Amino acid sequence: MKKQFNRMRQLANQTVGRAEKTEVLSEDLLQVEKRLELVKQVSHSTHKKLTACLQGQQGAEADKRSKKLPLTTLAQCLMEGSAILGDDTLLGKMLKLCGETEDKLAQELIHFELQVERDVIEPLFLLAEVEIPNIQKQRKHLAKLVLDMDSSRTRWQQTSKSSGLSSSLQPAGAKADALREEMEEAANRVEICRDQLSADMYSFVAKEIDYANYFQTLIEVQAEYHRKSLALLQAVLPQIKAQQEAWVEKPSFGKPLEEHLTISGREIAFPIEACVTMLLECGMQEEGLFRVAPSASKLKKLKAALDCCVVDVQEYSADPHAIAGALKSYLRELPEPLMTFELYDEWIQASNIQEQEKRLQALWNACEKLPKANHSNIRYLIKFLSKLSEYQDVNKMTPSNIAIVLGPNLLWPQAEGNITEMMTTVSLQIVGIIEPIIQHADWFFPGEIEFNITGNYGSPVHVNHNANYSSMPSPDMDPADRRQPEQARRPLSVATDNMMLEFYKKDGYELESLSPPRGWRGRTGR
Repeated sequence: MKKQFNRMRQLANQTVGRAEKTEVLSEDLLQVEKRLELVKQVSHSTHKKLTACLQGQQGAEADKRSKKLPLTTLAQCLMEGSAILGDDTLLGKMLKLCGETEDKLAQELIHFELQVERDVIEPLFLLAEVEIPNIQKQRKHLAKLVLDMDSSRTRWQQTSKSSGLSSSLQPAGAKADALREEMEEAANRVEICRDQLSADMYSFVAKEIDYANYFQTLIEVQAEYHRKSLALLQAVLPQIKAQQEAWVEKPSFGKPLEEHLTISGREIAFPIEACVTMLLECGMQEEGLFRVAPSASKLKKLKAALDCCVVDVQEYSADPHAIAGALKSYLRELPEPLMTFELYDEWIQASNIQEQEKRLQALWNACEKLPKANHSNIRYLIKFLSKLSEYQDVNKMTPSNIAIVLGPNLLWPQAEGNITEMMTTVSLQIVGIIEPIIQHADWFFPGEIEFNITGNYGSPVHVNHNANYSSMPSPDMDPADRRQPEQARRPLSVATDNMMLEFYKKDGYELESLSPPRGWRGRTGR
């Protein structure tokens, strides 16, 4: 109690400047003392934030940590979803693959967090909460010992002064000796404590590289974790892509022709075959086919059904205009026209040839240059359009009318201009390309064709009714009407293609009925 009183009195005297304060630490160690507090603050803050980054329960075993991990919960959810949907669905397959991958990622995350906790978080905690506080505690103890030493010295000095004034020197001398011994013991304790503190402080400075390694370890562990996670993801991605590529039920609208044919294993695009075969059953005698606009909702529904490769023939048999509209939409939404960008200039040049025989020959040459997939599909489509024109006295769709409404969906320039320019130049030339090909379909594409390739529809086989390369009247037409002049079968202005048809009328445009070169008997198929 007396020691504490003396210590407080000495501190008070030093505070008001009446007593000398002894500094036992060198300037270097005083700088280290300041640095200790800064390092403690930084380590404590880093430990706190790093702990907050852990997704698992800190300090728990791997199994317990896994149960609380969000990735584990996600993996379980995906696997349960896969079981519900089944492995026979694409979504079920994707959920299973992703669920297995997320579970593996969760295991990697647990391993990563355990390593970070062991090699970084725990050492930082020891540094901030144990090692530095121990040094600071020792520094406070040294301060108390120094205060005791200064107090002993002050009392000894005061006693020595008073002993010179006192008449009884013996008692005063004994008290001074006792205080002197107390002062020397205090100084000895200060020296021992100071040496220990100095050693700890110098050790702290020397171990700074070890403390810095904690953060290097953090980055290295993170890098290894991300490398392993990336390897897992890269390993599963080809499997995911393979499952998707093997899935045949892919959208066909807006997709490249070759891609759709490769994925589906078909020769003729599904929307083309489905629409053509349905129209052969219910639309050949429909007036204004491909010209009359269908119901927007019906068209949207049919396009969606075709994208899923599921079509209810019975449902759409009463609405051939929706079927025709879907076929036009498919052709128009192809990234590249069926007759290709590459051959666009050649098609246009062929249409500008004045001599009929040379024009047909040039068109045939361009047609033969089409890629195999494009050639097969344009052959299939032209054969159908030729058959459609056989019913022109009923459906009013002459080769010219068909070319006007379908031509711009079969061929267009890569850099499209405005609508006026297209109508006045490009479309006029495209009609001059498509009409003669339809008129002489069996010359451009000789031989019969089976329209219902997949066997899902009841369509007939196309037979060469056009052996003399002239338009054939409808087989159901009355014999007296079979000799109507060509002028009686000109375009009617109806529905969505009114503008183009009226333009052609105003312009006085009328294509000549071309005949193939004399003496030619058609071409052999590819």
